[in-house]
Amino acid sequence: MNVLPPTVTPPVRTLMGPGPSDIHPRVLATLARPTVGHMDPYYLQIMDELQSMLREVFRTKNRLTMAISGTGSAGQEATVLNLIEPGDRVLVCVNGVFGGRLVDMAERAGGEVTTIERPWGEVFTVVEVKEALARVKPKVVAIVLAETSTGAWQPIEKIAAAVRDAGAMLILDTVTALGGIPVEIDKWQIDAAYSGTQKCLSCPPGLAPVSFSDRAVDKILKRREKVRSWYLDVSLIANYWGGDRVYHHTAPINMTYALHEALRLVLEEGLEACFARHRRNHEALKAGLAAIGIDYATQPGHALPQLNAVRIPPGIDDASVRNALLERFGIEIGAGLGAFNGTVWRIGLMGYASRHTNVLVLLAALEQLLAEQGHQFEHGAAVAAANAVYRDRK
Repeated sequence: MNVLPPTVTPPVRTLMGPGPSDIHPRVLATLARPTVGHMDPYYLQIMDELQSMLREVFRTKNRLTMAISGTGSAGQEATVLNLIEPGDRVLVCVNGVFGGRLVDMAERAGGEVTTIERPWGEVFTVVEVKEALARVKPKVVAIVLAETSTGAWQPIEKIAAAVRDAGAMLILDTVTALGGIPVEIDKWQIDAAYSGTQKCLSCPPGLAPVSFSDRAVDKILKRREKVRSWYLDVSLIANYWGGDRVYHHTAPINMTYALHEALRLVLEEGLEACFARHRRNHEALKAGLAAIGIDYATQPGHALPQLNAVRIPPGIDDASVRNALLERFGIEIGAGLGAFNGTVWRIGLMGYASRHTNVLVLLAALEQLLAEQGHQFEHGAAVAAANAVYRDRK
């Protein structure tokens, strides 16, 4: 007789890496509610309510706002595949891993891709984007609002206006942004945006919120050829999320429940209060890290509050610190990717993980581990500096 493996009993972790983030207990509880059919009237009601809340969080009135069945990368691919046709000129702004991924997807869609690049941790100016628009004359431009690999917060409003003035459409990556910093789809006149559930929304990975402007929908409906993915063809999925409720695929019912509750939590708190909480915890973390000689790898003035990319002090072993944080303190932080590999830690303060307690416990743990490796600093300085921020910003 075969011996079955034990039931799944994962360790309790504090997820302070680049994602997934800690899941709110209410979201986890909602995930376990009874499953109904994907055409059940109750589920269709949940879909309607979820769409309405997504529009609030995206700050848009776009009719085609929904959740793609799949992780954030599915939302990314859905926007790219639907807006780009073979032969279309595409301009992609690359300053990290996820800008590079947009290039790969755009090329797979048949686009003629041109890139402009900035060093990792830096952001683009409207001047360099305008120059590229004049030179390339693209039909579609793609850029990342919150670059998860570098912690860079890209100013977007003027760039979005320049793209529109040039007659192009703009795809915006908001995977790490949504729920952590302002995302203003209508104000910025974004044509297509995608996100993920596992970052600042504090929901398990598995759905990808997306929003398409009426202009983008019109382009999709007038394509010269079919989208190169049946599953991610927005014109088909829209019929399921729209009033006709035409069957397309079996939706992840319980994940929809979870996202529904996650959005309720964000809107209960209020978007501005949510952004302020992320900012306050970021400022406390930044002050604590500075007090023990750790600075940011991101261009000054452009650091994300929810994803902190910081430089590993000289002489400190990257992997041993991260492993000790996980094994001894149950805290996960992220390693650097690409150009930042081995030199940067990525510390997430996303959604439910963005809490006063998490900041202080992480700083105390880091002090102990850095001291063990001989790093010189005033012991207790990190926690004291963070507490000073909390005291002054009540």
